[in-house]
Amino acid sequence: MTNLLLHGIDVPSNVRHDNTLTRPLRDWGPKDRVDVIVTNPPFGGMEEDGIESNFPSEFRTRETADLFLVLIMKVLRPRGRAGLVLPDGTLFGEGVKTRIKEALLTECNLHTIVRLPNGVFNPYTSIRTNLLFFTKGLPTKEVWYYEHPYPPGAKSYNKGKPIRIEEFEAERKWWGRPDKNGGYIKRQENDQAWRISIDQIKAGSFNLDLKNPRNSDTGPGDVNHLLPEYEKLLAQIVETRAALKKELCHALTATSGTGI
Repeated sequence: MTNLLLHGIDVPSNVRHDNTLTRPLRDWGPKDRVDVIVTNPPFGGMEEDGIESNFPSEFRTRETADLFLVLIMKVLRPRGRAGLVLPDGTLFGEGVKTRIKEALLTECNLHTIVRLPNGVFNPYTSIRTNLLFFTKGLPTKEVWYYEHPYPPGAKSYNKGKPIRIEEFEAERKWWGRPDKNGGYIKRQENDQAWRISIDQIKAGSFNLDLKNPRNSDTGPGDVNHLLPEYEKLLAQIVETRAALKKELCHALTATSGTGI
């Protein structure tokens, strides 16, 4: 609430602290539909047991960002528009993530992905992120990518020097206006922008983690390398959590034994 007040929303009385995912997907009816959704859903975390049962079996997962993407597709009205932040893991992930992306590209026109550089959310997380923009009701024919560069002289972002809205002026000039077929008039490929056809995406098993073909230094991005590293990191998190729980239980037992 304080953050909203600091950003010019004087009376945020219609904001409620709740977990939207606890409501079963089937309960979202026509009266709940909206025209525009702009959001930064939580990512990198897992929902509590049972939350995934609120979603169809083919989309069941405990990863928060994936569930929100499914919910957004449900809640948008036909021709409704969405803009949201998602991590790289959503773009290259397999299994449930593949089925969610297939549904997204079938039910919606995913017309633009803005690839953000490292450090946008420093110091809170170092996970690389993307801005996805789509319109419900038309299938995707092609996806435009725009690689957002660091400002001149910068090598990363931090809390003292965050990303600024003025940096997106280049994207605004490039964006163009939509046509009736779901495309964008006057968009052109350049050193930051390129497009990929839906046929290429399907051939790649709906992998959306596609690098700039004009950038020779694409960095680590091979799925066969990233997925094992991602799974290894998840295993380490589970081990660390178990060790912390064990130490906490030991400390509490020792404390209760002293009569404190």
